[in-house]
Amino acid sequence: MKTEDQINVFLSQYDEQVFVLARKLREVLLANLPEIIEQLDIKAKMVAYCYGQRYADMICVIIPSKKGLKLGLNRGTELPDPMGMLEGKGKISRYVEIKSEEQVLSKALRALVLSTLELYKRN
Repeated sequence: MKTEDQINVFLSQYDEQVFVLARKLREVLLANLPEIIEQLDIKAKMVAYCYGQRYADMICVIIPSKKGLKLGLNRGTELPDPMGMLEGKGKISRYVEIKSEEQVLSKALRALVLSTLELYKRN
């Protein structure tokens, strides 16, 4: 089974809104992160987007749950966040709680994704 099919099966376990938003978010990530590697981690219940096999090569993760959907951003503590979208108290990562298709398609979310990519490229 192709990775895309595996991811769709994984996401289909969640309610319809989470499924639809996760698929739309996935499209945005794949469109804005050139040559990104998409990896399904069933055990961790997430889809990771990375440029290698090390944790440092991870750009972001889609985290579906029964409560909703989050976009986790590696090194989120180092990102500019003028719209105040980032949440979390971790030492390295931050997340954005995804609540609507408009948010997924927003310039602010795209800017965060591109900032994460630029941060990765600098190191």
